[in-house]
Amino acid sequence: GHRGEISSTQFDFTGEVCLTGSIDRTCMVWEVQSGRCLNTLRGHNDEILDVAFNCAGTRIVTASADSTARVYNTMTGACTAVLVGHEGEISKVSFNPQGTKIITASSDKTCRIWTVDGEALQTL
Repeated sequence: GHRGEISSTQFDFTGEVCLTGSIDRTCMVWEVQSGRCLNTLRGHNDEILDVAFNCAGTRIVTASADSTARVYNTMTGACTAVLVGHEGEISKVSFNPQGTKIITASSDKTCRIWTVDGEALQTL
C-alpha cells in the first residue's frame, strides 16, 4: 500500500477498479474485490492531491502539488502526457464526459482546459 496519507480516491465506471492518490507521490490502481494493487503510477515530484478516471476507465489523470497533472494509460501504467503550465499546486482534476479534455484547478487562481495529450486549450 501507500507510505503516506491518502488524499483522493475514485472508482471506475464498473466499480471493480479504484484509484488512490497519496502524499507519498504515487497513485495506485486497485482491484476492489481482491484488494490487490494492479499498478503503481509514479512521476510526480510532490504529493498527489486528486485523481480521476475518464468515463471509459482507459485513462487516469493525477493532480499534484508539483504544479503538474499527469495522464496515464490505465492498462499499462505508462505516463502518456504531462500537463505543465500552472504556477501553483493543482488541487482538482477531471475529464470531460467525452474523455477528450481535462480540466485542472490550481492555487494560482486559474483553471485550465487541456487535451488528453497535454496541449493547453484555455485558461479560466
